[in-house]
Amino acid sequence: MHYRRAGRSGVDLPVLSLGLWHNFGAAADSERARSIVVSAFDRGINCFDLANNYGPPPGSAEERFGVILKSDLAPFRDELIITTKAGYRMWPGPFGDGGSRKYLLASLDQSLRRMGLDYVDVFYSHRHDPQTPLEETMGALDQAVRSGKALYAGLSNYGARHTREALEILRGLGTPCLLHQPYYNMFGRGPEEELFAALSELGLGCAVYSPLAQGTLTDRYLDHIPPDSRAADPTGFLTVEQAADRRGVVRRLNEVAISRGQTLAQMALMWVLRFPVVTSAIIGVSRVEQLDDDIAALVAPPLTEEELQRIDEIIGKEGND
Repeated sequence: MHYRRAGRSGVDLPVLSLGLWHNFGAAADSERARSIVVSAFDRGINCFDLANNYGPPPGSAEERFGVILKSDLAPFRDELIITTKAGYRMWPGPFGDGGSRKYLLASLDQSLRRMGLDYVDVFYSHRHDPQTPLEETMGALDQAVRSGKALYAGLSNYGARHTREALEILRGLGTPCLLHQPYYNMFGRGPEEELFAALSELGLGCAVYSPLAQGTLTDRYLDHIPPDSRAADPTGFLTVEQAADRRGVVRRLNEVAISRGQTLAQMALMWVLRFPVVTSAIIGVSRVEQLDDDIAALVAPPLTEEELQRIDEIIGKEGND
């Protein structure tokens, strides 16, 4: 495993972090989930990314992770970076969604109980809430850090302008903000426009999520839609239509990967990590074999300018999620 410094902080993160968005909820196989988490740690991945509503049902991924922590990783707590978030809908009613102080701090307390922790390393505001003053949301992150329930604040899904405004508030409060977590992959290149430049200027680390575009940047959908895939799950974010529409582009990208001696997933990970501002790519896996395949990407040579240009030509208008 390789590590990168998170912005202008004292924290190094693995270039690959493990996300528990999928495959760790109540319906997931408990032993397989445990094997993935423990194997990731054994391979040098010591950053585990969660949110209050990860499951399904919401909260169950944190509960599952808490069990694994207690049974296997508790002795190594000081070697772990554990993150969680609040900002999207978690429970019914006016206080279970958004960016209010009421919601964020209550959610953090619930997350800590589910995981059996005294603190998390990073507590993110999961999204900018235009209905709540930014000063209130950042004030909640400040309180989380001052109370000792989080070591650092984090921002997720904030645009460049709101990132700058949020960081100005946090710095005025004396609150350390470690990471920004945006959506970024070959089909979703929005952060390249303004956000990456802002993060570099502000000295924030960056942990990108969905680097494999919900699995479409793998060989899983090259020929058909597997019945056990994310696209086939009607409750997921990836649709059958999206996977099918991208098939031609993905096949051409796969040819570039093969010419490099890599899988498509490995090349896609190297592509998001090509920017120095990207501290870590958050991967989601359903098997240890996928974990090992992703980690193997790190031994290949960097993408050449010719390869990057070829990828840009293939993606074309597709790179606008």
